[in-house]
Amino acid sequence: MTKKQRALEVIRRLKEEYPLAECTLDYDHAWQLLVEVRLAAQCTDARVNIVVQDLFARYPGIEPLAEASVDEIEAIVRPCGLGRSKARDISACMRMLRDEFGGKVPDTMEELLRLPGVGRKSANLVLGDVFGKPAIVTDTHCIRLCNRIGLVDDLKDPKKVEMALWKIIPPEEGSDLCHRFVLHGRAVCDARKPNCAACCLKEVCRTGAKAAPAKVDG
Repeated sequence: MTKKQRALEVIRRLKEEYPLAECTLDYDHAWQLLVEVRLAAQCTDARVNIVVQDLFARYPGIEPLAEASVDEIEAIVRPCGLGRSKARDISACMRMLRDEFGGKVPDTMEELLRLPGVGRKSANLVLGDVFGKPAIVTDTHCIRLCNRIGLVDDLKDPKKVEMALWKIIPPEEGSDLCHRFVLHGRAVCDARKPNCAACCLKEVCRTGAKAAPAKVDG
């Protein structure tokens, strides 16, 4: 079984297990997703979804949030941790959207990466979820599961994992697959105690199928 064959089978099985592949951050507009994914660093999506209710009620658009001071933003987002640095990035990002992008979130990787606080993970999330473009979001769940399953070989760097997955995953499947990795990572493939016995991938997973390992070619 090649890595590409394994990836296609993983996609098929996770589709059956998790028919709905959705982002676990609640948003109505692209700019809100940019704010939320910055707040989600070292914080749970559930907490972010609660905190942004107050933030978006007080600042309901790019312009109002761009006008807010860093102190005002920090006072609201502090429960997400790293409040000062996150508030600075959010403020600078909204001001750039207002001043350089006409109040619209750009739809290319190059332009998104220009925004303060936006890395490849955030940019891919926006490209896939908002604009429906091919995207691979290499968050901690994706990186952990891809290494365990055998889709990548001992890769921890997010960009290296992303580039490796582009070689074996159909472009149209990337975004939804990464959402399913999050769902599966939370429900079954826990970081500390994975429930391999209950895993829908155990027959094709390099870790879960140790009793009968399949040879994987590059």
